[in-house]
Amino acid sequence: MTAQRADARRNYARILAVAEAEVAAHGTDASLEQIARTAGVGSATVRRHFPSRRALLEAVFSERIDALCSCAANLVDADDPRAALLDWLTALTAYATSARGMADALLQDEMDDADHVNACAARLGGAVDPLLDRAARAGAVAPGVTTADLISLVTGLALATEHHPDPAAEAHRLLALTVRGISPQG
Repeated sequence: MTAQRADARRNYARILAVAEAEVAAHGTDASLEQIARTAGVGSATVRRHFPSRRALLEAVFSERIDALCSCAANLVDADDPRAALLDWLTALTAYATSARGMADALLQDEMDDADHVNACAARLGGAVDPLLDRAARAGAVAPGVTTADLISLVTGLALATEHHPDPAAEAHRLLALTVRGISPQG
């Protein structure tokens, strides 16, 4: 019985990793059948772990939010608060450009999805606020800049570059241009 549980955990992790890559490559319309094939499992296994496309997208979204929260926590004590904040913004930009349409897809079906997205945003804000506060105390961020401002900025960059031939590169280029506005030392 324990072997099955360990095997089920491995399948879950593998499906989630493949789903993240497929969503990054194909957006929220990524094929569940392709995810199953690439993960080396049957479609029934994918559906057993994720009974709907929305459930799979929520899991991918939550996993990435957790990673961004961990990134912020790891950077909060860095020697250079400005560089730490910019490293986190770079990670957020990479995620935002790879999560094409995910938040919109989660919001399309039901209001419960909006609650899920809002909860993820609250978790993200709670993790980033200390990083931003430290950068602000160091004078590395213009007065009044909030975590919500930074998330909105990166979301806007991701949306603006979504149809660019290289959305990630263009979003990072635009982020570098924008840094002068949010971080006067830049």
